[in-house]
Amino acid sequence: QVQLVESGGGLVQAGGSLRLSCAASGRAMSNYVMGWFRQAPGKERDFVATISWSGATTSYSDSVKGRFTISRDNEQNKVWLQMNSLKPEDTAVYYCNAGTMWPSRLPGNFWGQGTQVTVSS
Repeated sequence: QVQLVESGGGLVQAGGSLRLSCAASGRAMSNYVMGWFRQAPGKERDFVATISWSGATTSYSDSVKGRFTISRDNEQNKVWLQMNSLKPEDTAVYYCNAGTMWPSRLPGNFWGQGTQVTVSS
């Protein structure tokens, strides 16, 4: 089993940037496809971005494409989500996810606790 812990959330004005981090422990992160999902109050948890085992391939939700960048470093057991040009509709709890399927926009079996991102207008 792998444990995931997100950090880096906060409050930012529209147009600003945040960098979310996800630290993995318990099992090498290189075993997993990694991803980010987000959930706003009263909404379903939605796909944001995913990155393959080596980091060679990425995929993004249409709503964040061109603004967000997912990256990983298996030596550090960390994955990041760089979020630029943030919009109020990006406000959500962001969750780190680990799985084994590629390609897929469905989540894997392991989740972090989430980190709150709030974008003010």
